Amino acid sequence: MRGRVARSAFALGSASLLIVAMAGCNQSTPEEENSAQSDLKIVEQVQVDESGAEVKAAEGATPADPAGDGKATCSPLSIAMAGALTGPDAALGINIKNGVQLAVDKHNKANPGCQVQLKTFDTEGDPQKATGIAPQIVDDPYTIGLVGPAFSGETKATGTVFDQAGLASLTASATNPDLSKNGWKTFFRGLANDAVQGPSVANYLKDTLGYKKICVVDDSTDYGKGLAEPIRATLGPVADSSCNIQVKKGDKDFSAAVTQIKGASPDAVFFSGYYSEAAPFVQQLKDGGFEGTFVSADGTKDQEFVKQAGESSKDAILSCPCGPASAEFTEEYKANSGGAEPGTYSTEGYDLGTILMKAIDSGANTREAVLNFVRGYNGQGVARNYQWTPEGELTSSLVWIYKVQ
Repeated sequence: MRGRVARSAFALGSASLLIVAMAGCNQSTPEEENSAQSDLKIVEQVQVDESGAEVKAAEGATPADPAGDGKATCSPLSIAMAGALTGPDAALGINIKNGVQLAVDKHNKANPGCQVQLKTFDTEGDPQKATGIAPQIVDDPYTIGLVGPAFSGETKATGTVFDQAGLASLTASATNPDLSKNGWKTFFRGLANDAVQGPSVANYLKDTLGYKKICVVDDSTDYGKGLAEPIRATLGPVADSSCNIQVKKGDKDFSAAVTQIKGASPDAVFFSGYYSEAAPFVQQLKDGGFEGTFVSADGTKDQEFVKQAGESSKDAILSCPCGPASAEFTEEYKANSGGAEPGTYSTEGYDLGTILMKAIDSGANTREAVLNFVRGYNGQGVARNYQWTPEGELTSSLVWIYKVQ
């Protein structure tokens, strides 16, 4: 009896060791799992206009410096930044915050007589949370300018609050075209909207790359729908009606969409949404045998997409009205952000923060004065030149095409 127990125990122990050994062979460390995608980066390719044709990037213009001449004086003032700093899409908001912080820190270091505080507000990218935060921003008498909100849905939900308070609201990233049609006098968009981005990338795909069949998928958000509409309209018959798909923000299972797309056999899939859904979606597409090109836009164009999607992100094409970072800006940004690389909207956050610093240095110490300064502004930034129409749209805007490689 004791011998049978011993033999059983030995067999069980051996089996356990075998399972552990097999698990050890099949499992890889996080470092090993990330090694394949660690070399993948989002690299700028070309700048395009609405026809999809390449436009050479402007060179030689010196961007505005938030440090100014170092002689500014002001009473205690603050500017606000509002956007997703936690949650599934936090990387996009953090990029903006770090950019604004760099502008404020450079200003404060150079101007001991004018110290400006940056007050950050985490909306998690949620319009409902943003509506609770907006009154906190406008009720602070020291806050005379805002960079944000970051996303289109939260901007739509709060724009009237900021407009009524006379607070200049410069968004680095909200691209829904309808935002500038609300009659707000305080809204300024720091990049091209999706009525520009949509046709630009759609024409690039069908005319420059020659794709004949594209499935367009959106995530049902204000941003996703706002971008998908001009994409579908510009693609025309190239946007295959058999795979015109809507999913939901927060979805992680895209099996139904994958099946529908496989049935259509398109050259490419355009996903209009954020990286937190784009990453599992492209993984499931590749696992399902899709061999075409995965295309998305600024909501996906973040290194988090590459990190989360891994090897499945390789060769993805990503459009963005956001400008790439120069070598000098990258060096300053990393030094000020604990080594973090600039990402999507980092340059826009910095540029818009710089404009607010220049407003304060000009003597604008009220919301009305800052608003008037921004309305009349015309100057070069790291990402582009900034000058606005009365509706808050840039007078000139182009789109960049990036690729994961």
